[in-house]
Amino acid sequence: MLSIIEAAGWPIWTIIIASVISLTITIERFYSLRGALVVPKGLLAQTLQQLRRGGASRDMAAELRGHSPLGRLLAAGLRQVSASREVMKEAIEDEGRIVAHELERYLTTLGTIAAMSPLLGLLGTVIGMIEIFGSQSPTGTDPRVLAHGISVALYNTAFGLVVAIPSMIFYRHFRARVDDFLVEMEAQAVRLVEAIHGDRHGD
Repeated sequence: MLSIIEAAGWPIWTIIIASVISLTITIERFYSLRGALVVPKGLLAQTLQQLRRGGASRDMAAELRGHSPLGRLLAAGLRQVSASREVMKEAIEDEGRIVAHELERYLTTLGTIAAMSPLLGLLGTVIGMIEIFGSQSPTGTDPRVLAHGISVALYNTAFGLVVAIPSMIFYRHFRARVDDFLVEMEAQAVRLVEAIHGDRHGD
């Protein structure tokens, strides 16, 4: 591997750095974007049960807020439990925008790496081509310089694509996963609103 890096020249280091960042983000997002952490099963049912048993309280809202992203949306609704349906929905939507921003953390960087890695490979290709032209002299072509220029051009192109393709795949995967979580959290938050205001209308 070290011999390949040496043959690829200094441009390969920009791609290696991008690959390390991409791998780190991918591992972190796989850990953070787990259903059990973002949208825990049974949390809404448990919240409604506690609400009917003892009503909404500050301690209950604080516990929900520290529980999970879904809990933060439910807590935002419970803080406006005495307000109208519209006010409660607005509070949940405001909190939802903040939660969505946090769930999308690092995805812009991952998408940027996916888009830029082929360009970094192209940069290495151009530098390799410059070395190839530099190998030409009035007395002939220097085979060593020519071979090195070809290595720089080909290795950087290949490494750029090797980094870009998985980065784009995981970027699309995480974007879709975040969208699914947001839809699920919104649906559960609406069920909370309907349960609270439905109970009131029933009274």
